[in-house]
Amino acid sequence: SSGPDAAERLTDCGLLSFLTPSARPDVKGHATGFLLGLSGTRSEAQDADVHPAALFALTSDPSIAVAKDCYFILVNLSADSALHQALLTGSEVLPVLFERLVDPEFEFSDQISTILSNLSRHEKTCKTVFQALQEGVGLPALVEAFCTQGYNRRAKLHYLGPLLANLSQLPEARRELLSRDRCLLQRLLPFTQHQASTVRRGGVIGTLRNCCFDHCNHEWLLGDAVDILPFLLLPLAGPEELTEEENEGLPVDLQYLPEDKKREEDPDIRKMVLETLLLLTATKSGRRTFKEKNVYTIVREFHKWEQEPPVRAACERLVQVLVGDEPERGMENLMEVEIPQDVEEEFRRADGWEQRKRRREIQEGRVVPRTSPT
Repeated sequence: SSGPDAAERLTDCGLLSFLTPSARPDVKGHATGFLLGLSGTRSEAQDADVHPAALFALTSDPSIAVAKDCYFILVNLSADSALHQALLTGSEVLPVLFERLVDPEFEFSDQISTILSNLSRHEKTCKTVFQALQEGVGLPALVEAFCTQGYNRRAKLHYLGPLLANLSQLPEARRELLSRDRCLLQRLLPFTQHQASTVRRGGVIGTLRNCCFDHCNHEWLLGDAVDILPFLLLPLAGPEELTEEENEGLPVDLQYLPEDKKREEDPDIRKMVLETLLLLTATKSGRRTFKEKNVYTIVREFHKWEQEPPVRAACERLVQVLVGDEPERGMENLMEVEIPQDVEEEFRRADGWEQRKRRREIQEGRVVPRTSPT
């Protein structure tokens, strides 16, 4: 039977006995449907007697409905960082998830990419996720799946973007992404303009921003081998008519843009683009490249258009670097300069809006339970 009475009996008897491959299909369906309902609410998910190992085992269940429920339960649970350690207990889970994720025929790859993206948000668990990735399928396999159109006809794989961004918070992941031989980062660049998915665009921009923290790679990133600058400026560029001289000074991809050119619609992504550009101005060679490429012209017109205060503040910080005098000798690398405490506090206040929004977005992965098991 189903309904409240069935759910109460499941709770009284203990769910674990029903979350086994040998349990009756209808009983498993009731159990996973009940847990899916609990997992959709944070407080109930934390209080529920969940069994990650049992849920993971049932992701291979012959019943598609039961397997699907289990994946969605794991999506919901992984959205809560307080449950990450429980979910990561057991070394066999992550390698299997990665193998399934890069399988072009696997039905639930989107759910797996969301789970892994959630589990890799914080540095400690991110290291665990990255270690499992490298011991298994490897980072290039993720980039291949992300960048190959139609890689999996059953899954869109948009959440590989945030997963890559999370992994890139680790120096060891950035080293591989920035490898001169593998050309992994170059493959990601076109997705800064991927209009079909804000999640995918944001993930790529987040990955690029993290990679730009390694200032020793700035000259390479801005050079012909990568040529990152046009991919960062295009999201900020609009349809404004520039003078011939201004156009001629811009990178070729930014010259004489059409009248219907639209800027990036998501303010968080626009802010990340500006932060990435600001990081690239940390070195003297980077600032010189920005001036040679007439970056100020794009930023000037963008500032006139932008309405969101936090994004405008980020733009103004970039403008100050672009139009300001060169730092005195010995302070040319801005990433190595100690920031006064009052200035750092001002930056933190300006970033507060984004941080509040990101906390709300933790809930994005949660799913609504189906009304009854099928």
